[in-house]
Amino acid sequence: MVRVGLIGFGLAGQAFHAPVIRGVRGMELACILERRGTRAREKYPEVRVARTLEELLADKEIQLCVIATPNDSHFEYARACLMAGRDVVVDKPFAPTLHESEELVRLAAERGRLITVYQDRRWDGDFGTVKKIVASGKLGTVVEYECRYDRFRLEPKENAWRERVDQPGAGVLFDLGPHVIDQALVLFGEPRAITASAFCQRETSQVDDAFDVCMEYPRLRAMGRARIIAYAPGPHFLIHGTKGSFVKYGMDPQEARLRAEDRPDGLDWGADWGVEDEQLWGTLSPVGEPSVKVKTERGDYRGFYANVRDAIEKKAGLDVTPEQALRTMRAVMLAHKSSRERRTVEWGEAVE
Repeated sequence: MVRVGLIGFGLAGQAFHAPVIRGVRGMELACILERRGTRAREKYPEVRVARTLEELLADKEIQLCVIATPNDSHFEYARACLMAGRDVVVDKPFAPTLHESEELVRLAAERGRLITVYQDRRWDGDFGTVKKIVASGKLGTVVEYECRYDRFRLEPKENAWRERVDQPGAGVLFDLGPHVIDQALVLFGEPRAITASAFCQRETSQVDDAFDVCMEYPRLRAMGRARIIAYAPGPHFLIHGTKGSFVKYGMDPQEARLRAEDRPDGLDWGADWGVEDEQLWGTLSPVGEPSVKVKTERGDYRGFYANVRDAIEKKAGLDVTPEQALRTMRAVMLAHKSSRERRTVEWGEAVE
C-alpha cells in the first residue's frame, strides 16, 4: 500500500487529486495538509488533517507527497518533501521557472526519489483517440494539428490566485499551456521553434486569459489555443493530413464530474466513468471516402496514479518522466519568451 500525503486542498486538491488517489487500488490518502478551514475534515473524516508540512512529514509511513498548491509554492514544497526522502507528484506547471524545475529533478536523482508532474490530460479519452488515429496512419502525414480550450467567462474569478498579476506562475498560459503543449510533445516530439502570443480578451484581466502557441516542425504546425470569451466553442481537436482530416468537438467528461459536489469517492466509479456521449464523437474524413464517426476511447485519470503506484513499487517506469516534465516546462517558458519578445524562438534558446 502506497500511503499518500496531499499538500493543498483548494480546487486542485479537492477535485483532481484526492478523489483520484482514493480511486486507485493500492493507494491510501493518509493525510491532507490544509492550513486553515475544515473542508478536508468534513469531506474525509477518516483522513488525518495536518496544519503544517512538518506535521504531515512527521508520519514516516507517508511515501508519496502530492503538491496541489498555488504555483509559486511548488518548488519549496517539492524540495522539502524530496529532502525528507519522499517521492513527489507536482501539479502542473512543474514550477514557475525552468531553473527551479531542473533543480527539483536534480535533487530527486541525488536523493534516489521519484518525481513527476500531474499531466492528467494524457488520460483524456479524446486525446487517447487522437493518439490512436495519428499512430494508425489513417491521416497520412499530419501537416496541421490544433488543440483548443474555449471558455466563456466575462469576469475574473474573485480572489483567484491564477488571475492575479502579483502571483508568479499566474495566467492561462501557465494554467492550460502545459496541457496542450505536453500533448503535442507526446504526439510529435520536440519542435524546432515556437511562436506564441499570450494576451487578454477581457478588459478586467490582470494577466493573460488567452493564448496562441505554434510549435513549428519541418512539415507540421502544431497549434495550442485558449480563449476566455468563446461562447460557441470551436473544435477541441482539428487535425489535417495528406490522407484525411479528423475533427472533434467537446471536452472530456471527467473534469466536469470531478468538479461536481457528487464527485466519485472510493474504488467504484461506475461502469460509465470516462465514457463520452456518442453525439460528441469525432469525425474522420478520409480522402475519397465517406466521413465516419469515431468512438471516443474511454478516459480515466486514475491511470496516472496507478502508474505512479507501479513505479514506486518498481513494477513499471513513470509514464510522465522527469525528462518529459522538463521538456514541457521548456516549451512553456519558450512560449512566454516568444510572447514577451514578440518573435519566434528556437528550441535550443535560453529561456530565462
